[in-house]
Amino acid sequence: MTTRSVVVKVGTTSVTDDTGGVAYGVLVSIALDVVDVREQGWNVVVVTSGAITAGWAEVGRGRPRPTDSVRLQAVSAVGQPLLMHAWRNAFAEVDTAVGQVLLAPLDFSHRGQYLHARGTLEALANLGVVPIVNENDAVADEEIRFGDNDRLAALVANLVGASHLVLLTDTDGLLTADPRLDPTATLIEEVTAFDADVLEAAGASRSGVGSGGMASKLAAARMASWSGITTVIAPARAHHALPHALAGTAGFGTTFLPRPERLSARKSWIAFAVASRGTLRINEGALQALEHHGRSLLRVGVHSISGTFGEGEAVDIVGPEGQTVAKGLVRVSSEAFNDGDEVVAVHRDDLVLLRKL
Repeated sequence: MTTRSVVVKVGTTSVTDDTGGVAYGVLVSIALDVVDVREQGWNVVVVTSGAITAGWAEVGRGRPRPTDSVRLQAVSAVGQPLLMHAWRNAFAEVDTAVGQVLLAPLDFSHRGQYLHARGTLEALANLGVVPIVNENDAVADEEIRFGDNDRLAALVANLVGASHLVLLTDTDGLLTADPRLDPTATLIEEVTAFDADVLEAAGASRSGVGSGGMASKLAAARMASWSGITTVIAPARAHHALPHALAGTAGFGTTFLPRPERLSARKSWIAFAVASRGTLRINEGALQALEHHGRSLLRVGVHSISGTFGEGEAVDIVGPEGQTVAKGLVRVSSEAFNDGDEVVAVHRDDLVLLRKL
């Protein structure tokens, strides 16, 4: 039997109830589905939200939820063990072990740490353990944290070489409009391109307790599509949601098809996982060389630089009109950047053209 991998992300409003406590019944239902699809030959990684909401339900005592990052991080430290305990108990009902994996942006930015994280998830799969992944909210720097678990889930899907990403949420999928404002809104069953109509259909977080919303799910689906990954946005509380999502059941959720030309795993890492440390503004000749001739970026084609970056760090590449056109890993630091015109600034093997994304 061929083994395939799927990353399943469950949103805050799906794993918690109206009081903010863990919705244990939903977790058990998902655990049952995970066991079902594993018997069909799937490896499954679960990405969970809900630590802050569960933590505030424990210590908030009816007070308004805090908004400052320091207290939210402290609250997440309370909620994380509560959430993990619930997941452990839910999977114990189906005789399956789970392992907690807390990830931070630096785990993806540094290539060595990225590969180490991949090895950990692969080892858990080989042990028959279901990884339960969350962002390490309690210690993550607010300026560099993921911001929402949809993006984290897309990065994990690329990390493990998944064929599918399933985003379970509190809606039926991507709708043509906000059903609260337009009762005629209908489900968009399949998306093949991220055009203006699709982007317009996305709105802000409906619940106010999650950090994502449909816009972040579209961003995650877009990331995944360039890694050759099929994404499905589907209702978490539906019966057998995960098997339906993987089977492509008609009328169930919104499926985002992967692009036929996928980025390599390394270029996906450059494009989506690594934080940019600076900017290179290039001239028109360099832009043409990159976009139409597939060449490397020479320093002679760089008009100006900003930021402080070292050799091997990521930078955004901006065209003459101020538009971000590419991202890549520089071969020379910002301090030594003006020492010679013919030296390669960003090699084509380390460069991703963003306007084609």
